[in-house]
Amino acid sequence: MPEKDPCQKQACAIQKCLQANNYSESLCENVIREMRRCCEAQAGKSICCSGFRESKPTGNKSNA
Repeated sequence: MPEKDPCQKQACAIQKCLQANNYSESLCENVIREMRRCCEAQAGKSICCSGFRESKPTGNKSNA
């Protein structure tokens, strides 16, 4: 049986928070921060972090 992803708990918390808050990222900053911490600590060990490691927190949501 494969090992459980070390950041799966945080990834699920993000999804739950976003769903509960009409997908408003600003209301889920704390769980997103926890996911970033997990991804930093578990670099290379978590599939949940693919793509998350590369992204940086931004306050700017422009698509320009």
